[in-house]
Amino acid sequence: MWGDRRELLGFAGVGLLAYTVDLALFTWLRGPAALDPLTAKALSFVAACTVAYAGNALGTYRHTDPRGLRPYALFLVVNAAGAAVQLLCLTVSHYGLGFTSQRADTVSGAGIGMVLATVLRFWGTRTLVFRREGRFGSWTG
Repeated sequence: MWGDRRELLGFAGVGLLAYTVDLALFTWLRGPAALDPLTAKALSFVAACTVAYAGNALGTYRHTDPRGLRPYALFLVVNAAGAAVQLLCLTVSHYGLGFTSQRADTVSGAGIGMVLATVLRFWGTRTLVFRREGRFGSWTG
């Protein structure tokens, strides 16, 4: 029980740090570096994923001893899937349901989408990237 709570807290802490890196780097790349928004977001996304992977590999999931590029590549795929979930929530709300206000976009993309994406990222990170023997994907391991 405590191990699961520690895992969740570690994952959340690393995720918060990665989010901060993503936001700060994106803001800098769009502002002083004057990059276009898609290039800036792609670079900040990869940087944040790298920070999150390192934090999870060296902290939260250090006991799994990930090796090689395969875990990092899987981590990028899991995080890209999370980003797709956020975009899908925003797309359904804005274009499918017609909720077009800035508040509705924020709630669907950064609220509901972020929660669903975080659940997917947590599951994918612990099940696919930092697997332990005997774990079959349940949240309680």
